[in-house]
Amino acid sequence: MARLADYFVVVGYDLDKRGGSEGQGHILQRFPEKDWEDNPFPQGIELFCQPNGWQLVPERERPSFFVSVLTDINSERHYCACFTFWEGLDNPQLQKAEASEVDEDEVPVLVQPAQVFAPKSLVLVSRLDHTEVFRNCLGLIYTVHVDSLSVPLETVIGNLLTCVIPVAGGSQINESPVCSLNLSVPQALACDWLLGCFQDQPGQEEREESLRTITLGAGDRQVIQTPINDSLPVSGSSVAHLFRQLGIVNVLYLFCAALTEHKILFLSSSYQRLTDACRALLAIMFPLKYSFTYVPILPGKLLEVLSTPTPFIIGVNSFFRSETQELVGSMTLDVIIADLDGGTVTIPECVHISLLPDPLLQQTQTALSMVLDPELEIADHAFPPSSTQPSTLKIQDKEIRAVFLWLFGQLFHGYRWCLHIIRIHPEPVIRFHKAAFLGQRALTEDDFLMKVLDGMAFAGFISERGPPYRPTDLFDDLIANQVERIRQEECSPHKVMNHIKELAEQLFKNENPYPVVAMHKVQRPAESPGHNEPKNLAIFPPLDDVTVQLFVDHAAAKLKTAPPMVKAELNGMVPSGPPLGDIVDRHGHVLANSARRLEVVRNCITYIFDNKMLEAKKLMPAVLRALKGRAARVCLTQELNQHVLQNRAVLDDQQFDYIVRMMNCTLQDCSHMDEHGIAAILLPLVTAFCRKLGAGITQFAYSCVQEHMVWTNMQFWEAMFYSDVQNHIRALYLEADGGELSTSSHGQQESGPAAGGQELLGALELASEQSRLWPTLSKEQQSERVQKEESTVFSQAIHYANRMSYLLLPLDTSKNRLLNRSGIGDVESVSNSYVTNSIAGSMAESYDTESGFEDAESSDVANSVVRFINRFVDKVCNESGVTNEHLKALHTMIPDIVQMHIETLDAVHRESKRLPPIQKPKLLRPILLAGEELVMDGMRVHLISDGREEATGALGGPALLPAEGAIFLTTYRLIFKGTPNDPLVGEQVVTRSFPIASLTKEKRISVSLSMDQFIQEGLQLRSCTFQLLKIAFDEEVASDLAEVFRKHMHKLRYPQHVQGTFAFTVGQSGKTLVEHKTKDKNQSIKTLSKNLVKSAKRTIGRQYVTRKKYSPPTWENRSSLQSELDEDEISVSEELDQGSLTLSSTIRSSDRQTMSNVVERACCRDYQRLGLGTLSNSLTRSKNEPFRISTVNRMYTVCRSYPGLLIVPQSIPDSTIQRISRCYRQNRFPVVCWRNSRTKAVLLRSAGLHAKGVVGFFKSPNAPSAGPSQADSTSLEQEKYMQAIISSMPSYCEPSGRNTLGGFTSTHMSTSDSSDKLRQPKIGALMKQVMGGKEDVPGTFSRGALGQRARVISLSQPRVSGKARNPPGGKWGSIRGSGRLSAYNPEVGNRLSSKESPQPNGGPSEALFLRQQRAYLYIIGDKTQLKGGKQDSFQQWEVVPIEVCDVRQVKNSFKKLIKACVPSSATSEPSMTFHRCLEESEWMCLLHRVLQVSVLVVELLDTGSSVMVSLEDGWDVTTQVVSLVQLLSDPYYRTFDGFRLLVEKEWLSFGHRFSHRGAQTLASQSSGFTPVFLQFLDCVHQIHLQFPMEFEFSQYYLKFLAYHYVSNRFRTFLLDSDYERIELGVLYEEKGERKNPQVCKSVWDYIDRLNKKTPIFFNYMFSPEDEEVLRPYSFISNLKVWDFYTEETLSEGPSYDWELVQRGRQERLAEEVPDKPDTTTPKSQRHIVWPCYDSRSRVVPDAITKLLQDLQSLEAELGLPPEKWKDTWDKIKANQRAEAKLENRPSFNSSLLMSSNMSHQRRSQGVYLPESGVGSSINLAMDRETSTTSTPVAGRPSTSTLYSQFQSTESENRSFEGILFKKGALLKPWKPRWFVLDKTKHQLRYYETRQDKECKGVIELAEVESVIPGTPTMGAPKNIEEKAFFDLKTTKRVYNFCAQDSPNAQLWMDSVQSCLSDA
Repeated sequence: MARLADYFVVVGYDLDKRGGSEGQGHILQRFPEKDWEDNPFPQGIELFCQPNGWQLVPERERPSFFVSVLTDINSERHYCACFTFWEGLDNPQLQKAEASEVDEDEVPVLVQPAQVFAPKSLVLVSRLDHTEVFRNCLGLIYTVHVDSLSVPLETVIGNLLTCVIPVAGGSQINESPVCSLNLSVPQALACDWLLGCFQDQPGQEEREESLRTITLGAGDRQVIQTPINDSLPVSGSSVAHLFRQLGIVNVLYLFCAALTEHKILFLSSSYQRLTDACRALLAIMFPLKYSFTYVPILPGKLLEVLSTPTPFIIGVNSFFRSETQELVGSMTLDVIIADLDGGTVTIPECVHISLLPDPLLQQTQTALSMVLDPELEIADHAFPPSSTQPSTLKIQDKEIRAVFLWLFGQLFHGYRWCLHIIRIHPEPVIRFHKAAFLGQRALTEDDFLMKVLDGMAFAGFISERGPPYRPTDLFDDLIANQVERIRQEECSPHKVMNHIKELAEQLFKNENPYPVVAMHKVQRPAESPGHNEPKNLAIFPPLDDVTVQLFVDHAAAKLKTAPPMVKAELNGMVPSGPPLGDIVDRHGHVLANSARRLEVVRNCITYIFDNKMLEAKKLMPAVLRALKGRAARVCLTQELNQHVLQNRAVLDDQQFDYIVRMMNCTLQDCSHMDEHGIAAILLPLVTAFCRKLGAGITQFAYSCVQEHMVWTNMQFWEAMFYSDVQNHIRALYLEADGGELSTSSHGQQESGPAAGGQELLGALELASEQSRLWPTLSKEQQSERVQKEESTVFSQAIHYANRMSYLLLPLDTSKNRLLNRSGIGDVESVSNSYVTNSIAGSMAESYDTESGFEDAESSDVANSVVRFINRFVDKVCNESGVTNEHLKALHTMIPDIVQMHIETLDAVHRESKRLPPIQKPKLLRPILLAGEELVMDGMRVHLISDGREEATGALGGPALLPAEGAIFLTTYRLIFKGTPNDPLVGEQVVTRSFPIASLTKEKRISVSLSMDQFIQEGLQLRSCTFQLLKIAFDEEVASDLAEVFRKHMHKLRYPQHVQGTFAFTVGQSGKTLVEHKTKDKNQSIKTLSKNLVKSAKRTIGRQYVTRKKYSPPTWENRSSLQSELDEDEISVSEELDQGSLTLSSTIRSSDRQTMSNVVERACCRDYQRLGLGTLSNSLTRSKNEPFRISTVNRMYTVCRSYPGLLIVPQSIPDSTIQRISRCYRQNRFPVVCWRNSRTKAVLLRSAGLHAKGVVGFFKSPNAPSAGPSQADSTSLEQEKYMQAIISSMPSYCEPSGRNTLGGFTSTHMSTSDSSDKLRQPKIGALMKQVMGGKEDVPGTFSRGALGQRARVISLSQPRVSGKARNPPGGKWGSIRGSGRLSAYNPEVGNRLSSKESPQPNGGPSEALFLRQQRAYLYIIGDKTQLKGGKQDSFQQWEVVPIEVCDVRQVKNSFKKLIKACVPSSATSEPSMTFHRCLEESEWMCLLHRVLQVSVLVVELLDTGSSVMVSLEDGWDVTTQVVSLVQLLSDPYYRTFDGFRLLVEKEWLSFGHRFSHRGAQTLASQSSGFTPVFLQFLDCVHQIHLQFPMEFEFSQYYLKFLAYHYVSNRFRTFLLDSDYERIELGVLYEEKGERKNPQVCKSVWDYIDRLNKKTPIFFNYMFSPEDEEVLRPYSFISNLKVWDFYTEETLSEGPSYDWELVQRGRQERLAEEVPDKPDTTTPKSQRHIVWPCYDSRSRVVPDAITKLLQDLQSLEAELGLPPEKWKDTWDKIKANQRAEAKLENRPSFNSSLLMSSNMSHQRRSQGVYLPESGVGSSINLAMDRETSTTSTPVAGRPSTSTLYSQFQSTESENRSFEGILFKKGALLKPWKPRWFVLDKTKHQLRYYETRQDKECKGVIELAEVESVIPGTPTMGAPKNIEEKAFFDLKTTKRVYNFCAQDSPNAQLWMDSVQSCLSDA
């Protein structure tokens, strides 16, 4: 029983102590005055009566009631029910004022009221929480006082204080309320539990059945309902209110915050609501109990409490909102504020609330919304049910609590399976195995559950609910019996709701056992005292304390005499519920254990113990992979267990190694918690497996598996210890009880926490049974059991001290592993798992272990281990009740155990050093180039796999990476050579290398190698040849050596001067090898660079006359030339500034020589070929030539970066040139670089204009100028220069003058003109794409500029008359399908005649681009530069502003491209796929832009306009565009010689800054790598793909250049201009004498040499057409990723250093030869070709290469002199052409490709139809009519109109074709003819020869009657068998045919027959 009220207190306003603004309260009276023994009076009640402070008010307020909660020092909660009313009082302020009025005349400013009201509180203090009862009782007392009832107040209060009610468990039948008397309230009593039962009035002796009421003797009666089970909280309807105030999500946040121990603050203006909200939050936390600060109503004076660092739940009145916020703000801002009135929850940014794990959170929210808002679910129903009201508040409250109960049921189910019972007597001691619980629930990563299990509330939960023998409640029942039901209902919300309703019903019944009873009768005041109350309301009287005390004493005496009521004990065994494992299995959370993997693990272990080491080695990688899965790890431990006999398993060295590796791999994936219990099962095994090292010395496996975090985790050891103790104690009682032991004591000991259901169940059952029997035992038996248990624990503690010393003391005790770990149980472990025999030895040697320090060191290790074990022993022994004597004994024992173990280990360590070291793969030496030398010898490294999946075997095939080998640094390359770790491919060699000059990024990384768990330092090296080396240094490589390696690499990558690059140092350097053992860093690189400078100085001035490739014009009169030059030079230098740069004197002295060399340069040869100018004998300018070669720059004084000789207009003198050059950036003025041989239009290049020159340049010449200023004169000169260029064009001089675009049909126009006119619209469209319409977003590259898919309009060129020669047309990149814009429509006509017609897509109309006349010169300029210049309609030039990609864009794009093609690590993110990264790099967009501009320029040149490309500094984009234009327009540049010439002229002579853009020296390091030239090569590659028959060189040639332009192997691409090359003396030495014939200084020489040997650079499909202009498609959809970026050959490294690859192949062949003697087994001819390992083109060469190779080998076998492949090829081609005349094969074969005169055949045969809309044959058939007529027909531009040279044969369907002999008409001979059988047209046509385009005759198949075998007639061909003849009978005549043999004849007959039958 318990008192309803402990104390009754009257608190009033303290008039004596009132200070400034705030008064104080004081206790007027309290009853009883003496404290109860069991319950002292709580302090500070006066603060809690008026939490807002004691204040006087001018008007009377209504009485108020609320309950505060105070917590005492024993964590007991006291409920203080405060009833406050207001009493009148004469205003104390006025009295003061009257007293002082005598002296002062001033009237008080404020008019004070005469009467004020002071608060008075009646307070009831109780340990029970019956809010309503308290409200009624205090209300009654107030009513008695106000209404002056006859009952004395003392009686009412006396009755109240003596009222005793049962705590809980009222009878559940309607009989007399027999209640157990229980004065001591259970200590764990939480806050707000309604307690009640029925108790009669305190004066009656006998209890009447009918009365279940209490009365205070004032005619009142109250019923108190007792909760059936007091462990369940009582909530009334507070939970429902809380959810209504805050909403579901907010309350869930608060719920999770409270469980994860955050600070929670409630705000409301109502006190009662604050209490209710706090009570509700605690109620939904059941079965957990809140154990931190809990103050539902915090008085304003105590607000500082909020700054406590501990978690809390506190309520504060909104009145203090601002003060609260200041306080909370000044703190760490970690308080969550819930505003009940506003319905908001504010979570600070710094607070992270872990929410429920995912499916649970969703299910809980769904369930809550179904309870609170049942209408939500049916809101969308067409026929909603008539009423779906939510339940009443009280019921709803229980439903919400049921949801949370259900939630905890799901969270904690199975928790009892993870309890360890470590003592049963005298009190059960129980521990929870957190790791096992999380592991089995697969929730180890879940933040929320981790925090809850670590929290105080859960610890309380375990200590309260852990014991196996105790009363059970609703939650125990849920966990035990309903888990299965919860699991099945999970997915069906309605079933969940039914379950929740059932639980809610039980909760409701518990709170309201008698819902029918409602006999409340409580007096209320007659009329509520409001503001109209008479002022003379009586003051609450002082009470007579004696009377009240008498009541209290009387009740106490009566209680003593009453017989004690014994409450029946309801203890029982707590059921555990279904075991965790099953549930998880059904959930499917257990990792999928593929039976195959487990089989592999089992087999491997069997092999190891059967000593089949080779088999085991092969399986090992697969086993290590399988051990990532939990099932395989469990399988491993089970298998190993079977091989342990009597706790011992002795192995030999190799077995030991393998077992240790597997154990390490298993442990490596265990977290430090060991949630799956794997480490626990391995613990006994690591002390069982061992090997003999020597006499009496044994090494156990534990010495090799120590480097795992789990061993330093205290919680792991505790869990293991408790698990073992539990098993031993269970065994103890099983022995004692039954005498028979279920399993041997050892089996028990080894079963870890995951040992499974049966045993755990046994332990708890046993404990429960023992607890039940405990009271029945005698004292002796009890103490005996206690002693036995204690000694069991003690012996286990000794055992564990030993075990821990095994795993914590390192083999080499000089290295303290514990100290290195930076705190035990640290987050990241450094795990080393392969320290078995020898590595342990080799590692130890690498440390200096001098004898002097050993003792100190080892004692240090010993101390730290002893400290760790001591901490462990203290903790577990205190928890499990070990006696102090035993604990002391343990502490003295531990240092001895550790010391003993250290001594054993020293011996083991000594012996282990003597073991032979593990065989590591021997280091393979790389093959070096001639002149390439090693800078650092091989360092053992591991090549780690990067983001490319091919090599790792992820895409099928073996795992070639990771590989072990060595990294070599040479003067030229960085080379890795080694063998794969995977034993299946262990005999393959992996090579990865790149030129040191191409290194773009170096980054330090730390790598964990999969086999050996060392974390190694490593490097990630990225190269711009699209290679990545991720290496981890082996442990044998000292870290300082790795540093030396890095430094040398940097020195080689960024030499001080370009002369330090490999191309210069090759073959000259001294010995630069860095020895490994020596620590001093090698100095030879400095001396090397000194030598270099010396040798370079020697070469300067020594120029050599080159062998002439093109014979230059003869110089008859050299002396006159020289004098002319000298004069010229003087005149130039007068005009130049003093500071202008000239070349060093060495060059002047040999000026003649230089000049002859200059003429030899590529530029001159090309200018002569193009007829742009010659150096005639006396340099007289022949006036009929429009251009001349100017020597103005021969000393590189005008422009440093231009070549010495330039083409300028004939009419412009050199002096003008010098002035003009100043207007352009870098002085790069416009010069001619190419001329169209047909239209004579020229291509010019220059840099962009200086900003100041722009506006002047575009000024209208007619504008009045202020005076002849300098700028004006230069702009005039510029204009003159432009005019001179325009005048040079024949079209300008033609009499037709400026051709207007109107009247294009007029007949007097020449053919070329009309064709030009017709091409015009195409250019307009092109221009618009290049410049972009206004609506185009920048960056989309005007994709939609043509409405359709932005393809360029192409028009056929009409034949103006049948006989007029067709001008050579262009060729488009591929044959397009139909669906283009119509080829001819009135709008195009309008556009051509320049009528403004609106564009269909809203862009600017074409006429903007095509003005009244065609411009003679188009200037391609940069948009940003050309602002402000107005176009003048009378000028003959026009500016095309385009957006240029600047160098920064290219650089960034390239970085992203490399990362896309060669990612550094594999990623599974969908946003990081290859194609997504490629798109983001925008590389393709840049290519598109360059190609688009180039095609535009080609078009303009082809229509006869000249073009000047004037972009940026004139050496990046300009060079790209100009080179591409020449390549597309002039077939010569598509040959070997031509392409070389193009690169030499446009890139090298015109000063592309190769060294600067390639960051080749230290100076340019900061500018970074910008691959402008690579971009150009990629564009060429794109064109090559679209026109495979137009290039003499192959794709490999382009890749070769792309590789070597950054490799620095050749000098060709070094330095930034001809000027720099001459200064270094490298320009003209290229073909001079060579000291070393192996070393090629020029890449071109190398290519020539190689091309003679092998056809690797040759394109067999080369079959050019004369004067072919190429127009490739440039849209991104047409561009392909260059395989240069993605391909790799790991077998031999990059194939671009040809001699290396050849030597490597020879060596490999030589190795394979010795195996020949074994001739018995047939050798398979098959060879597996692996992606990324083999070079496919070498293993599977194309047919022609293969035949040429066979030919070579045959020649060698027969001893014939080998013939050059080119000669063989040319012969074959010649034969082919001859044979083609009599071709008789009906199929298309490769030989056709060789014959250039059949080039028209190419397209129709499908050689290149990548994007043709429909199959080519259909297109061609439809186009035949179109192409036979000579005028274009309106419609789509068909395939035949795309190629003007294609004629009717092209578009026929050839079902069958070949050569047949046909007998002519009477007396005519037999003749061979080319016959074509056409099914579509149903005819048999014949031609003279295959190439013939005109049909000689047609046999209509409709007229054929039969086809029959024939007989030879007179004059038939000889030597042909009879069956080869057949006849074709038509209605008109019989045709006699003869095929070349009988099968052929049969074929013809069948084909014709099938045509006839089809018809």
